[in-house]
Amino acid sequence: MDAAHGARVVATQVYTLKTLTIRDDAFIAVLGGRKTLHAPHARLSADVQQGVMLARGTQWDVTNDPAGRREYAALAIAFPAELIRECHALEAAAGLPEVDAAQVLAVDEELLAAVQRTLPPVAARPLAGALLRHRVLEVLILLAQRGHRFAPAESLPWPERVRRLVAQRLHADWDVATLATAFHVSESTLRRRLEGSGTTLAALVRDIRLETALGLLQTTRLPVGEVAARCGWKSHSRFTVAFQERWGVPPSVVRARLKDDAQDLTETA
Repeated sequence: MDAAHGARVVATQVYTLKTLTIRDDAFIAVLGGRKTLHAPHARLSADVQQGVMLARGTQWDVTNDPAGRREYAALAIAFPAELIRECHALEAAAGLPEVDAAQVLAVDEELLAAVQRTLPPVAARPLAGALLRHRVLEVLILLAQRGHRFAPAESLPWPERVRRLVAQRLHADWDVATLATAFHVSESTLRRRLEGSGTTLAALVRDIRLETALGLLQTTRLPVGEVAARCGWKSHSRFTVAFQERWGVPPSVVRARLKDDAQDLTETA
């Protein structure tokens, strides 16, 4: 898998997302306002010139708060599993503690500049895959130099395999037969593997659609109706109900009101 672009997240009013699951190890650098993470037995905050490392598989209530400023703004980047493994094997990361939940740290100019280099370029020509990969790895190495690393991922569990495939065509009518064919297994085998992980195909499809919708609302200017359609909803109103049930706020609150000069990050990928 190619390295993912960084993204800029903007919010003009405070809101809290309920039970946000971190699917890939990630780093978020706060540029304005405050990000607060809540869990049953933990509470962490990152302010301007701070960032937070988030371990995959953790779940948080996340508050994005302008905190007296005009807007909350942050740069976020998720790391592919193969780059986590590559960084883990480097001498610079040897013996460092592994982030198993979340870790707040200072963001200096060098680290911030490295994260900014992973953003989609303003020019029409996209970053070459190899160059982007090196830039994402640079962020991981800088985090290691500051004393922290992520644990390497094992082979992907079945729910994550399904999630990654579904994410490629969110609007499709996914069923067990279609996915079983894609994975070259029987329908009964796929059902058994998902049930063994405590989930169902319907739940996985719903979650990835809602998580993708959240990302589009935070980082693009797409109308809410178009976000709903891209993520598999034919009814705007049903999408709004599902979104609020999942995240605790309506899409209109999360709607990113980007500056005129901000990048439409998702659309430039």
